Amino acid sequence: MSSIPTKYLTRLADGRLRCDVCPRACTLADGQRGLCFVRQRQGDELMLTTYGRSSGFCLDPIEKKPLYHFYPGSSVLSFGTAGCNLTCKFCQNWEMSKSREMDTLADEASPEQLAQAALAAGAKSVAFTYNDPTIFLEYAVDVAKACHAVGVKTVAVTAGYLEDAPRRELFSVMDAANVDLKGFTEDFYEKVCGASLATVKDTLVYLAKETKVWLEVTTLLIPGHNDSDAELHALTAWVRDALGPGVPLHFSAFHPAFKLLDVPATPHETLRRARRIALEEGLQHVYLGNVRDPDAETTRCASCHTALIARDWYALLDYQLDADGRCRACGAALAGRFDASPAHFGRRRTRVAIA
Repeated sequence: MSSIPTKYLTRLADGRLRCDVCPRACTLADGQRGLCFVRQRQGDELMLTTYGRSSGFCLDPIEKKPLYHFYPGSSVLSFGTAGCNLTCKFCQNWEMSKSREMDTLADEASPEQLAQAALAAGAKSVAFTYNDPTIFLEYAVDVAKACHAVGVKTVAVTAGYLEDAPRRELFSVMDAANVDLKGFTEDFYEKVCGASLATVKDTLVYLAKETKVWLEVTTLLIPGHNDSDAELHALTAWVRDALGPGVPLHFSAFHPAFKLLDVPATPHETLRRARRIALEEGLQHVYLGNVRDPDAETTRCASCHTALIARDWYALLDYQLDADGRCRACGAALAGRFDASPAHFGRRRTRVAIA
């Protein structure tokens, strides 16, 4: 199966169908596809054309999503489809997210097959990643339900650009989410991402205040675009006030890709500067990604600053939480989701075949 009818749509008076999954509200005549490419009008139905199809399945460390406070050291079965509802000029996964070729989707798996494969591989969770689960929402929801039926957790890696009703449906079956907060001005979102900051902020506040989904946030720092001191102070102060000081924030290094090949890679010092600003603004857990920086990969107790989880390139080196997720030195609870003892999947990546 690769096409199923969807339900988030409005039938317009002029005969077109409007897709209501995200704020783009694409209006489609018969045969037309939305900007995401994977939602297509076929006759009088709006179809998801990539249901049950993927560009591949890989077993990753959960820290790679990145999630540092969600069952540290565990493995996650990661997969994506094709297409995207944003137009980010800097996309780091553009071969998949910008794909207009169904041949990209060489692997097939029903929700039940995928859940069983995760269980057989020893994965703690399944992640909807590489491209945004917003655009393959129906498949993601069905996979999540199948995973929960066999005790496997679920993770959404998303830009958070979706409308309220599909937002509630998607996150009702997610255990964790990492949301890309791509910048902190509407101008950046409009000109570089083709989206709206306000919608992403709504998603973040919804997750933090109205759900039990474990939330972490990632900002990819692009030199000259979203890395000024003023913007970083504004972004981190908003995370502190709107989401809470205990929400982990990851600053990741940009590497030239897609349509921003003329922009240099993010200097390590830029990442460190961003982390200093975030800590000054009162965030408790600030990490750096796409670079090796063991100190900025280490989770520290917000009360006594003891190193609780030491890491090096996703691998756990030391773990100082007790069975209840509390600091062994002072007893303070660390925000997150933890097992009685950590897993040690390490930094490897393994391709998984779905039978």
